[in-house]
Amino acid sequence: MTGRLAIIGLGPGNEAQVTPEASRAVEQAAFFYGYKPYVDRLELRHDQTRISSDNREELARAKEALAKAVEGHSVAVVSGGDPGVFAMAAAVCEAIESGPEAWKALDIEIVPGITAMLAVAARIGAPLGHDFCAISLSDNLKPWDLIELRLLAAAGAGFVVALYNPISKSRPWQLGRAFEALSAILPGTVPVVFGSAAGRPDERMEVCLLADAKPEMADMATCIIVGSTETRIIRRGEKPALVYTPRAATRPK
Repeated sequence: MTGRLAIIGLGPGNEAQVTPEASRAVEQAAFFYGYKPYVDRLELRHDQTRISSDNREELARAKEALAKAVEGHSVAVVSGGDPGVFAMAAAVCEAIESGPEAWKALDIEIVPGITAMLAVAARIGAPLGHDFCAISLSDNLKPWDLIELRLLAAAGAGFVVALYNPISKSRPWQLGRAFEALSAILPGTVPVVFGSAAGRPDERMEVCLLADAKPEMADMATCIIVGSTETRIIRRGEKPALVYTPRAATRPK
């Protein structure tokens, strides 16, 4: 019997934003591996099993899921958002590359999902309307000086920057340093969007200027979008403001 492994993106948390492809993949799997809050989002049948683990155990989780699939089972690894954006698809590929030959022979399916920056952008307007990049502020797997170098390069090149993993109890200082780095390149009038739980009942969206952005405005579940010098805010009276980046760009000043 040949096992299979699906790596499934569950989107930002709103059930309506789980793709039909992802729902079908969940229906077909028997064993589900993932970070507990993501696995707990699944409504499983009595013949389906969830195996939860901590958020910092990605590689171990990937190896455990691959070993289960090699036994001939239909296995799923679940991620919030998109599994290929700072998530489990890369961890599974890393495990396969360094693992036994049997893991390379498995049927692997990667099922995309709506990642946080897309969900936040859709709720606030179109801040990603022109060139953009995504940078994780977690220095668990890369040094901070590399993160800072990438922030400076992105801001200097005129990219809108989506910041993932901005702050946590174990990493309380990185977001403040990131704002300092970006402020060395960008004017204080650049719009900044703080988006959390997009599309869910506890959704929180806040727009401010870079000069007013503070680390305490975010938590680990927040995705932050820092605009470019082209990004604009449309004030609409009592209606929420729209933030967008025009499709035509000029050379960074």
